[in-house]
Amino acid sequence: MSSINRRTLIKSAAATAGVTLAAPFIARGSYAAGSSGTLNIFAWAGYISDEMLAAFEKATGIKPVYTPYGTNDELLNQMRASNGAGYDVIWPAVDRVPNYVEFGLLQPIDEAKVAWDKALTSAVKGSETLGAVVGGKRYQVPTDWGTEALSFDKNASPLEYGKASYGDIWKPEMKGKATIRGHSGLVGLGLWLEAQGKLPKPMRDSFKDEATMRANYDVILAEAVARKGNIVQFWSNENEAQGAFRTNGAVIGQTWDSSAAGLAKEGLPIGFVAPVEGALTWMEGVSLPVGAKNVEQAYAFVNWMLTPEAGALYANHTSINTTAVGADKLLSDASKAFFAAAYPGDALEKLWWWPIQDNWFVAIRNEYQDKFLSA
Repeated sequence: MSSINRRTLIKSAAATAGVTLAAPFIARGSYAAGSSGTLNIFAWAGYISDEMLAAFEKATGIKPVYTPYGTNDELLNQMRASNGAGYDVIWPAVDRVPNYVEFGLLQPIDEAKVAWDKALTSAVKGSETLGAVVGGKRYQVPTDWGTEALSFDKNASPLEYGKASYGDIWKPEMKGKATIRGHSGLVGLGLWLEAQGKLPKPMRDSFKDEATMRANYDVILAEAVARKGNIVQFWSNENEAQGAFRTNGAVIGQTWDSSAAGLAKEGLPIGFVAPVEGALTWMEGVSLPVGAKNVEQAYAFVNWMLTPEAGALYANHTSINTTAVGADKLLSDASKAFFAAAYPGDALEKLWWWPIQDNWFVAIRNEYQDKFLSA
């Protein structure tokens, strides 16, 4: 069987997301600005390998300093505490970018300094409606996309595409055997309930206004509390998600793609597959805080991340998908195999793209999450 190309046409399950990641074109240009100095990078834990740091320094002459964080909320809180100072580049999810803009924490992207022809045109265009552009100004350059879907123990809880569902996490036989992240686990449960006709409104409408959100989330919360015994461990970051499978007895869970891929690389029998309701799909990218001191070096990093070589280093390291044109030709066989197994059949046509999560939504989302965790 031929492997699925990461650049296969991707359509959101909801046309409103307006995202397709289409076939690559020829990349041109150079790294652009920055040939010396230091760059302070604040990025997700596990995103940047020592190999990537060394390759960036060799290519640009810039000394990178990498500090990791574990969650979007951790990043936002740190940026608010420092008023957008301390780092030159950060890596928020695109649907959360408007949160930073609202608090005045990001500077607009100087689009003349970005080698746009190195990035997939569809990713650049699609990011406009997902949160990268606010008030007519761009605040993020998209560098990667990935999913949160079903991780499973191939021996203890095998799953098959076309049958696998978020509902598998909540089955009675999974009591004490499942792991989820609080707030996104409720979304997955909501999509399962929606498919059964048990939500008062479409799940996506929860992101539009508080009344609709509460109507849906009251139903979701009640179901989650009733089935809470299934959850052996909640996770909030990569290490916790992997630990649930590695040491705490989880055989099924709703996790990031990179979490499952990391466990598989360790030799554990962990698979990853999109559910029938659609894998929760996010896009991320590089943004510049208002307090960035090494701005030219930051743009050098942005343009380096969009080269095929850097994109492949990133994708092979994380098993997250890059927006760098031509990187697919440099992927490892293991990365190609993981992608093909995760998104077989029509999975790419059913991706459920995260809508913009406004600050009001995040506050209420956390309220329901806290009620669930404390129940």
